[in-house]
Parts: sequence; structure tokens; C-alpha cells
Amino acid sequence: MSRLNSVIIATFLCCAGMTVSSAAQSLRALARVDMAESGVEDSRGTTTLSLSLTQAVPYRVQLLGNPMRVAIDFREVAFEPELQVLDRSDRVRQLRAGVIRNGWSRLVMELSEPMRVTSAGMTTDPQDGDAVIVLGLAGTTQNEFDAHVSADVAAVKAWSQDAVAIEARRQMIVVDPGHGGVDPGAQRGGVDEADLMLQFAKELREQLLRSGRYDVIMTREDDSFVSLPQRVTLARAAGADVFISLHADALAQGRATGTTIYTLSEDASDEASAILAERQDRTDILAGVDLTAQDDQIATVLMDLARRETAPRSDRLADALVGGLKNTLGKLHKRPRLEAGFSVLKAPDIPSVLIELGFMSSQTDLARLQDSEWRHQATTGIVDALDLWSLEDAAIAGRRQ
Repeated sequence: MSRLNSVIIATFLCCAGMTVSSAAQSLRALARVDMAESGVEDSRGTTTLSLSLTQAVPYRVQLLGNPMRVAIDFREVAFEPELQVLDRSDRVRQLRAGVIRNGWSRLVMELSEPMRVTSAGMTTDPQDGDAVIVLGLAGTTQNEFDAHVSADVAAVKAWSQDAVAIEARRQMIVVDPGHGGVDPGAQRGGVDEADLMLQFAKELREQLLRSGRYDVIMTREDDSFVSLPQRVTLARAAGADVFISLHADALAQGRATGTTIYTLSEDASDEASAILAERQDRTDILAGVDLTAQDDQIATVLMDLARRETAPRSDRLADALVGGLKNTLGKLHKRPRLEAGFSVLKAPDIPSVLIELGFMSSQTDLARLQDSEWRHQATTGIVDALDLWSLEDAAIAGRRQ
């Protein structure tokens, strides 16, 4: 947004049909406030809220009038009843919290004077997943405060309309477990990449369905071979809004480790990416699939035009996935955003990404892929990323109309 002290929005989407009690029973536990590490304090001309949480959550900040307030909305945060003890500021009259809608809670700071938001951010501990939200406030005039309130109300209204539109139509996500059948993928210690990706895909599907915001199909449900063109054809036939291909390759050289998100490009980001793309495409050739047919010139032009619109959407999706997975997993690959010419990403009209969840050539990654808790954290990060991307994508589409 153009102004920080308008509405500040961080990775969030309204959770349709989920109460606080049902959220606690879902795959993700409620975040809780660490009272000893939280507080609101004054320092010269600024006031700072520091809120320590047991896990990262989507949140939004806005200014409200009559009375003057700063409101912070969180998804699935349980606040302590003695929250007022955190208020050590002369500029904050009262600190309170409560549930504002299904799955969302609100922290309210009632102000004694007009103030504006100067900074807002969240950091996540990569080791334990704890998060700290820090909000900075500074004094302002009454007229400026009122102007910010008006801007915030308009922005929140626009966000709410986008959220309702998204919830009214569940998006179709196609999850593509890489390899299968005659193509087991990478193999290490008696474990096949195809089996690991099928297991992960089923767990991701379950979490997406349980969110109530997505429909999901998989390109394969068992250990069967599905050609690369056929995977894309299945996605288009299903009316896919998003295509996610899952892999965990192995490298003969180097010590690559960590999760990487790929988007389509004719020029690979590096030599390792080019090798991975070539290896996966070669699988179809070895399986006897003819990939040599060329589209006619008109079809090629039309597909290029479609890709010009789809490519930025795929890039934003990949960026959101990097952020979502960092929030839940912590450290990713040293270069978590790469590009390569994977054939499975070549649907011209579907935002598509390929996630290398890890490298089976790394013992650390292989152990993670076989760890149910790590997989749960990874699927949570992917769902969070899709939530953010869906909202942003709808907002951008609305501005084009």
C-alpha cells in the first residue's frame, strides 16, 4: 500500500465457518501470548507494542475513531484475561481483546491522544516457530488521525469484499505428486521420491480441504505413471486455479539442502536447476511418450499471450510460498526462489509452481521428508501462502476491471 499508516495487512485471509473452539481442534493449534515477553511502552515520542506469540499468525492493523483506537486483528490467537497488565504506556488508556468473528480475534489499544502507525512487522524464530509482532506509534494531529481512519475504513471494506468473493467460490487446487509407476524418481536408502511425494500430496490435500476454502484433485492417487503433458491436461480439464507440482530430487554433486520454489523460465536460474528440469522431462521420453509435436504458429502466439498474464501470477504465488514456508519451517534453501524450464509448469493459463521440498541426496532433508511433524509444518505454510495469494490475486484482478 502507498502509506504505512493506512491499513497494514500481513499474510491473512478470513477463515470462513471456523469458530475459535473448532480452530483449536483443527490441524493448527491456537497461538498464545507470552505475557512475560510482551508489553506496550513509551520511549520519548514513540509508543511500541511488542507482542510475543507461540507461533506466527496472519494479522492486520487499522486505526478506528470515536474513541481513538488502534485495532490489530489476528487469526486464531488466545489472549489472557489479565491483558491490561501489559499496558505500561501513558498514551494508551486501555488494552483489551476479544473474538470479533469466526476464527478471528482483535486486540484494541484505546488511545489518549491522536497517533499514527509508523512501523509494523513480525519476525519468526526459525528454531521453535515463536513469533514477535512489533508495532510502532507516533503522535499526530487530530485531522491527520481522522484522515487515516477514513482511509483504513475504505481499505478494510475493500478487503472484506475481496474476502467474501474468494469465499463464495472455492478455488480448485491441483496437486501433482511427482513421478510414479515406472518412474520412481530419486531413490535413497530404499525410499522412492514418488512414494514420499504421494504421501505429502495426500496430507496437503487433507489440510486444504479441511480449510473449507479449496477444492482439490491430485494428478495421481497411487503409484501409477502419468506423463507430464497428461498432468497438465488433467489440471486444465479440472478448471484448475492453481497447479502445484511436488518433488524431492537428488543431486549427484554438491550438498544442496532445503526447500525451493520454481516457476517456469526458458533460462534456468543455475546449472543445477537446468539439470533437474532436463531429468524430469527425460522421464517422459524414456517412458515412450512423444513430446516432439509442435503447436502451429497461431496457437503458439495465443499461448504466449496467455503466459504473459499468467507468469506474474505464478511469480506472486511462488513468492507467497517462500514466505509461508519460511514462517512454518524457518530456514529454506539458500536460494529459495528459482526458475527452470519444467514442462509440467507450461500450462499457459494456470498459475503453476514446482516445489522441491528437499533433496533426497541430503540426509537432513530425507529425514525431514519422513517426519510427520515437519510435513505438517510444510503443508501449513503452503495453505497460508495460498490464502494470501488468493486474496492478493483477487484484489489485483479487481483493480484491472
